[in-house]
Amino acid sequence: MSAAPTILGISSHFHDAAAALVQGDRIIAAAQEERFTREKGDWRFPHKAIAYCLSQLPDGTKPDKVAYYEDPGLKAARILYTARRVAPGGAQMWPNMLRTLRAVSQELPHMLCEVARSPDDILFVPHHRSHASAAFHPSPFDSAAVLVLDGVGEWSTTSIWHGDAEGLRAISEITFPHSLGLFYSAFTQFCGFKVNSGEYKLMGLAPFGVPNMRKLIRDHLIDLRDDGSFALNMDYFGFDRSLSTTSPLFETLFKQPQRAPDAPVTAFHMNVAASAQAVLEDAVARLARTALETTGERRLCMAGGVALNCVANSYLLHTVPTLEALWVQPASGDAGGALGAALELAHRSAPSPQHAKRDRMFGSLLGPDFDAGDIQSALDSAGLAYCHEPDPERYATDLAATLADQKIVGHFHGRMEYGPRALGNRSILADPRGVKTLNRVNRSIKFREDWRPFAPIVLADRAVDYFEAPHHSPYMLLVSKLREQHRGPANIRQARARGAAGPMALQTAVTSDVAAVTHVDFSARLQTVDPDTSAQNGSRIGAVLRAFEAQTGCPMLLNTSFNVRGEPIVCTPQDAINCFLNTHMDVLAIGDFLVHKSEQPDWASQAVGRTRFDPD
Repeated sequence: MSAAPTILGISSHFHDAAAALVQGDRIIAAAQEERFTREKGDWRFPHKAIAYCLSQLPDGTKPDKVAYYEDPGLKAARILYTARRVAPGGAQMWPNMLRTLRAVSQELPHMLCEVARSPDDILFVPHHRSHASAAFHPSPFDSAAVLVLDGVGEWSTTSIWHGDAEGLRAISEITFPHSLGLFYSAFTQFCGFKVNSGEYKLMGLAPFGVPNMRKLIRDHLIDLRDDGSFALNMDYFGFDRSLSTTSPLFETLFKQPQRAPDAPVTAFHMNVAASAQAVLEDAVARLARTALETTGERRLCMAGGVALNCVANSYLLHTVPTLEALWVQPASGDAGGALGAALELAHRSAPSPQHAKRDRMFGSLLGPDFDAGDIQSALDSAGLAYCHEPDPERYATDLAATLADQKIVGHFHGRMEYGPRALGNRSILADPRGVKTLNRVNRSIKFREDWRPFAPIVLADRAVDYFEAPHHSPYMLLVSKLREQHRGPANIRQARARGAAGPMALQTAVTSDVAAVTHVDFSARLQTVDPDTSAQNGSRIGAVLRAFEAQTGCPMLLNTSFNVRGEPIVCTPQDAINCFLNTHMDVLAIGDFLVHKSEQPDWASQAVGRTRFDPD
């Protein structure tokens, strides 16, 4: 019996370019281009990510097929139609529009032909079908409803699908310009954050506020129906005709100008964020109910950028009674489209696959790995002092002791994560119990806003002892509330009454047993780890958590991505060393090596803060 064909999936030319390689139902490799080029959100054709994926094949081998994650012709048609519809307005968009049209009509075909065996081996998969495929095919479900929510693909912004052994069947869609992703991005911009990267900040800001503008939004900005279908009032939005997601009427409606990126975050912005989040959650819940009712399923898969809103995801589990199980693609944004396109073509190549009833993302640990020789060479070239501990058990014990000593650790081990979340292999770790840890990691390590929350990474069998449901969250795509017995006093009302001017003043009014990973509403963006599954996926994070629990009684750590603000997550040993030296990180745990900042030459202390990145 001949082997299944190898298929290379590609996403590019809009944002978060990526490549993925699959063979049959097996995902061999996947990575975003930004990790190699060090340009956050890199949208260009992913030459380096492709080279990494193809390095997993025998030398000189090209993939059997190449799948691109959308239809460039249909995308171009939508851009041209929109330009004609808003003319003579929209002139400021024309330069970007012309660059895009030139790229997809001239550059992209040539680049695809370079990696394919022949032009006949290139297939274009519609954008939302790519997302739906990425959501359903790696999921542990043999059948499920599928919900895709993003900014816009070719035309689709929202789509419902039914997935089973025969593949994916489209049920319904909502088209541009009516988009929940762009709706949320408008509020992201209005609150002073960067569109296409700051939406998670808006989500993190929402718990500080009260949704007292929800009715205003529903009355003026979005017509939301019982079945989840919706229409935006485009008088208030500008993304179809300008470089701004909002029109001047948006500021008029809220009676305040857009916040400047460096201006203080006030109670007004907190309340706007809370209101936008509440409307989004309501819309997603209605769509999920419709998807389940229409398909007759009780399991739901999700993808698209909106599916990265872990607060909305958890809201579904609490409010949709017919939903029994939820699985969200960990690379839900455009990067995941590369994987989805490849999986869609792989499914077509095997008409009657036996869908494995297990999660086939391998913990989303699908990127490059580096051996001890690579790591030691990088450490020697950097002139760093280190100790080597090749025994995995002793290493986990030593690392746990370092964390218990309140040291902040950059952890680099195994294959790099695919998607926006660091899941233990390219993570910054710390003891979550320290009262000052939140502020220290934000200011001295990440160089970002001091109110931003961090996530707990917790042993799966102990999550129920600390957190309310949901308890199964291996990809950090759900939030859970800390149980009452682990909460301290919360004086939010008193803090507001005292006129607390910013979110950090409210954050400090909340106390808990794990203060560094407890948000202002006692929620936490949870990642659960099963040590056995972790080890099978080539990660030692489960062993480190077990060792930390044995030494401290605490079964969790603070986990945030191994990078500073505005920089992609580290990929190579050299990236990790650079980030370690550029911050006030105490220890670099890299492969089988431990590098203590206190043991380095004097010059190392002068490197902190030398490299700066644009705000994220």
